[in-house]
Amino acid sequence: MRKYYTRACNFCHGETARNLILNNKALPLNSRQNIAFDQIEIFQRKQNQVVESKFCSIAEIKNLDKEILLEIEKDIKNITLERKSILGLKFDTPQIMGALNITPDSFSDGGLFFEETKAYEQAKLMIDSGAAIIDIGGESTRPGSKTVDEKEEWKRVEKTIIKFKQNYPKVPLSLDTRKSYVMNKGIQNGVNIINDVSGLNFDDKSFNLINSKTIPFILHHMQGSPKTMQNNPTYEDVLLDIFDFFEEKINFCLKHNYKKELIVLDPGIGFGKNLDHNLRLISKISIFHSLGCPILIGTSRKRFIEHIVTKFDTPDRTGGTLASVLHGLSQGVQIFRIHNVKEINQGILVFNKIINTN
Repeated sequence: MRKYYTRACNFCHGETARNLILNNKALPLNSRQNIAFDQIEIFQRKQNQVVESKFCSIAEIKNLDKEILLEIEKDIKNITLERKSILGLKFDTPQIMGALNITPDSFSDGGLFFEETKAYEQAKLMIDSGAAIIDIGGESTRPGSKTVDEKEEWKRVEKTIIKFKQNYPKVPLSLDTRKSYVMNKGIQNGVNIINDVSGLNFDDKSFNLINSKTIPFILHHMQGSPKTMQNNPTYEDVLLDIFDFFEEKINFCLKHNYKKELIVLDPGIGFGKNLDHNLRLISKISIFHSLGCPILIGTSRKRFIEHIVTKFDTPDRTGGTLASVLHGLSQGVQIFRIHNVKEINQGILVFNKIINTN
């Protein structure tokens, strides 16, 4: 466990960012010239689960105590490092992952796309609406859900995966599963990315399979299991605890010769978190840039939106989803997992145009 953590903050965009970088008044995020930061927030773990933080300008970093400085400089190197493309996906612009649940009971769209034809048509619609990746899952992981038999799970997604890869061979396809059996079947049929909500903790065989195939994967955080994860989730500090989880997993992967460039980080909004946990993660999401991997966030239609807006909740929660996505975009998040792709893509395109216009 670390003592000090670094979060890039006070971001600026467009021509303002380019000018500040040129005059050494700000640093580029991920080597991008159109988004920069001129402050960092330094977190420190103290005794008795106390966390303190302070803000520091880029110019003031050199004056930090040597004990802190070594850790901060290492983090800043990761923050400013260019993110290499994965499967042709470049991270200098935001990427949308379209979420497709081929289940009878997922929290948002369970049953809507359970038939093969409807599932494929929805995947096609999301691609036409601007999704760069499709994420297919055959097991609901909503709060309280039960584990589905691995063969049943594969049966649900098999035909859609095969048909999709036949018609969209160059579009990256992600498989949302916790089971090595389903992962292996998917990889054999053209799946390009594995998205395991358990963070590879559910099935002992998962990491060895992913490593042997050198396939990219999304390192997702979840406390507990879908059945129990919302039963009073507890952390010392949710932001730093998840950072530690990611760092430990990344180091494990590196120790086993798995390339860090193939890892995407997802803090798992709503997976073993209450409203306060979710809000702290979303508001401070840029802390994860100091781990040196692309960040994915999945806020689409999540229940935390209802908890905030109460009587103003809507079935698709488009407004709440878009608000959280645009905040993530302003903080340099690279991938957004979305259900209603067209509407959110519209918001991203307009927001991006505004912040990059002089």
